[in-house]
Amino acid sequence: MKDPTRTTDGPERQLLEYMLDHVRAELIDTVRGLSETEARRRLVPSMTTSIGLVKHAAFAERNWFQRALAGLPDSECDGAMVGEASFVVRDDETVADVIAEFERASNRARTIAANIDLDATRQHPAVGTVSLRWIYLLMIQEFARHAGHSDILREQTDATSRT
Repeated sequence: MKDPTRTTDGPERQLLEYMLDHVRAELIDTVRGLSETEARRRLVPSMTTSIGLVKHAAFAERNWFQRALAGLPDSECDGAMVGEASFVVRDDETVADVIAEFERASNRARTIAANIDLDATRQHPAVGTVSLRWIYLLMIQEFARHAGHSDILREQTDATSRT
């Protein structure tokens, strides 16, 4: 996992990309090593599960980088564009499958953003004008929050398996 204190100075874009990659890795690390049953266990009243948080993060990557930034129609995005239903993991999907989906979406996001200026803007139907800088900050916030959620679920799962 990337240590967020390793890169603490440099160009703004480098810092944003570094921190985004860090929180992506943090989120993935919360599900690595969980069994299929553990990853799907509902430990809170909502539909939130560890694997569902990673599944949703893949959707967020597609929504903000493929749909909003690149302007791709849903049919050209590399996965389902389903909003809140993005937390739902099919029975035939494994933890490894969902991690791979998130990593593919993250890699495509990096490719899409690579040659776009931080100040470049796009129109989002619900939010309005957004810049690439704002998208980076949103994704950092989103993935850090979900990594925190998944950390707590992992802590609960680990405590249950020790007793």
